[in-house]
Amino acid sequence: MKQNLIAFCLAALLFTACNNEKKTDAATTDDSKTEAPATSSIPSAPTDSAGMAAMMEAWMDFAKPGAEHAWMATHAGTWVCDSVKQWMDPSQPPTTAKATDVVTMGMNGLYQMSDFSSSMMGQPMMGHGLMGYDKMKKKFVLSWIDNMGSGIVRMEGSYDDATKTLNLSGKQSDPGRKMETDIRQELKFHDDNSYTMAMYGTGHDGKSEQKFMEGTFKRKK
Repeated sequence: MKQNLIAFCLAALLFTACNNEKKTDAATTDDSKTEAPATSSIPSAPTDSAGMAAMMEAWMDFAKPGAEHAWMATHAGTWVCDSVKQWMDPSQPPTTAKATDVVTMGMNGLYQMSDFSSSMMGQPMMGHGLMGYDKMKKKFVLSWIDNMGSGIVRMEGSYDDATKTLNLSGKQSDPGRKMETDIRQELKFHDDNSYTMAMYGTGHDGKSEQKFMEGTFKRKK
């Protein structure tokens, strides 16, 4: 596996270097172009041996699970909540539903997968989450899909060790408003076997934030 990754990175570097050379040759031989191309903000890949080795090392480190991935792995297991609260209208009492979340790790320990099942508005709800820690961004990144819509929710954020809370925020498709709106998730860990999940989004007025889901999950033993 490691040898395959090294070969892939080397091939990508060689392809980029050759491609850059071809572009340079084309620019010098094509006299029909009188205007210089716009300068790209993306730096060229290195072509010298030292630069290529440094880039390959960066890619190898990028693919190696770190402390944050080990932390995600501690949450593998089955989590249950007897009463997830859901607010469709903040002026009305919430509805409640049971929920189960099966969490596993995959891809050499780089990603956490979540298979969520509950109900919403009287209909069965199934969701799938994929979370990782992007070592370049130094942020947790999350993608979420479920059977309640055809969009993909994307969020990213950080873990606050002082409050034991993972804070994620991003955008979701809002077909009612025909636009993307804000979404935010808080996971507050009470101990190794319990956490509270809260979801927030753009309110009905389009300005204020509204809590639309909350539940405390416990690890099933």
